[in-house]
Amino acid sequence: MKEIDEAALESNLEARFQYLAEFIGFDGTDVETVLGAAPLLAPLVPTLVDAVYAKLFSYDATWRHFVPRQFGYDGEVPKNLEDLPPDHPMIKFRKEKLARYLARLVTGPYDGKMIQYLDWVGKIHTERAGSKEIFIPLIQMNALMGFVSDAIIATLFSLKLPEAKLAQALRSFNKLLWIQNDLIARHYQR
Repeated sequence: MKEIDEAALESNLEARFQYLAEFIGFDGTDVETVLGAAPLLAPLVPTLVDAVYAKLFSYDATWRHFVPRQFGYDGEVPKNLEDLPPDHPMIKFRKEKLARYLARLVTGPYDGKMIQYLDWVGKIHTERAGSKEIFIPLIQMNALMGFVSDAIIATLFSLKLPEAKLAQALRSFNKLLWIQNDLIARHYQR
């Protein structure tokens, strides 16, 4: 039986990532699979981003979080939900951020900087980073991650990969998104 320093899982980001990766089985083959998907997925990122934002726009519980000024955005800020159409400059800014996130997932490298980035993705959706006005409830983050996961699965199926490559890609992305989900959820612990 392997002994785990559970306190380190809460205080050491790399130890947490390594534990999750080992436990889930996210290994070098999975990293190669994710990185190898870049040429296939890159052209589909704009469509995926549009689908995510169409889904977010369809619920007030998700769309309302885009009304406050987004971290790094310098343009006009809407006054309320009704003043925030899907083509607003701040939404275009957010879409670019999501596109960069998706691109980074498939371009790696999966090193200490990537682990910090994946953790920052979780933190930025709370008051602990970015705009102090923005706190996305965990249920909304879980809903988003579930939608993104399903969209990636649908996209992988659309690529008509050979069965073995498809199975590996599905498993690799599933493992990665579970790790990402943990690195989001950890910032909601009080």
